[in-house]
Amino acid sequence: MMSNVQKTYELAKQQFADMGVDTEQALKLLDDLPISMHCWQGDDVAGFELQEGGLSGGIQATGNYPGKARNAQELRADLDKAMSLIPGKKRLNLHASYLEADYKVERNEIKPEHFANWVSWAKENQLGLDFNPTYFSHPLSAEATLTHQNKAIRDFWIEHGKACRKISEYFGKELGTASVMNIWIPDGSKDLVVDKFAPRQRLVESLDAIISEKLDPKYHLDAVESKLFGIGVESYTAGSNEFYAAYAVSRGTALCLDAGHFHPTEVISDKISAVMPFVQHLLLHVSRPVRWDSDHVVLLDDETQAIANEIVRNQLFDRVHIGLDFFDASINRIAAWVIGTRNMQKPY
Repeated sequence: MMSNVQKTYELAKQQFADMGVDTEQALKLLDDLPISMHCWQGDDVAGFELQEGGLSGGIQATGNYPGKARNAQELRADLDKAMSLIPGKKRLNLHASYLEADYKVERNEIKPEHFANWVSWAKENQLGLDFNPTYFSHPLSAEATLTHQNKAIRDFWIEHGKACRKISEYFGKELGTASVMNIWIPDGSKDLVVDKFAPRQRLVESLDAIISEKLDPKYHLDAVESKLFGIGVESYTAGSNEFYAAYAVSRGTALCLDAGHFHPTEVISDKISAVMPFVQHLLLHVSRPVRWDSDHVVLLDDETQAIANEIVRNQLFDRVHIGLDFFDASINRIAAWVIGTRNMQKPY
């Protein structure tokens, strides 16, 4: 005997069929479209490095809900619970600061072996892994990273980026699905600056150095992410939208659009069709910017629906990579994952 839900679906299925829509095919597309869940929702972006210091680079996780993951084992257990409540195909997006080691590892010295437990877990759960260099919350990121005037500091962060690409490639080879590695830096200025050009020239040189080694796109994809401004860099951000759009097109990388990284009247759903004629791959960071980049849990709102519409109507399934980027410490963190991920799935 069919349940009421099944009966309702059969009625809807026939109604859609009358309009030429195959609901079974639509559901299969959904099953094949993975959402990359972000590890940093589970521990408020703290990471597992053995070093002192809190969040920096304009990163803030507000709230004091109990139950924050304190180590990688707890974080994976929380992810297991969240994923058990989320249907469909999923991935996990890791930051470099989520490495596992019994000793302090400098960021320019991280290696695939420091993420071996994550790969074993991903294999058990049949997941792909994506990756991010961590250019914040570090003593050498206090002033700037890839744009720093000090070449030694700049070189440190270039080495970090190169090391992260090898880890991303390792993910792709081990798991049989390309890892998307996204570069975002917090470099900029709180107040007015005289020279905006030189930092951007240094950023081009740094990025070029990071991606100088050609890696097989079957295993690894580079992406770059812009931002309008941030806390502490309200007047000038080196990695603006124009900068990274030009960089992605000229260098053949993927472009990342974050829902909270633009003016409050801008939406990334409108930008998808503007950039897709020029870039092969697009990475989306979907969050809910209640007040600019406040990174609230994703809801099934008009913009979430509009993002899905652009992907589906233009058949961009193989070129658009969907990731989540919110971190709410005011509610149950597992619930936040479940609510946000399911709301990203529903509009398809």
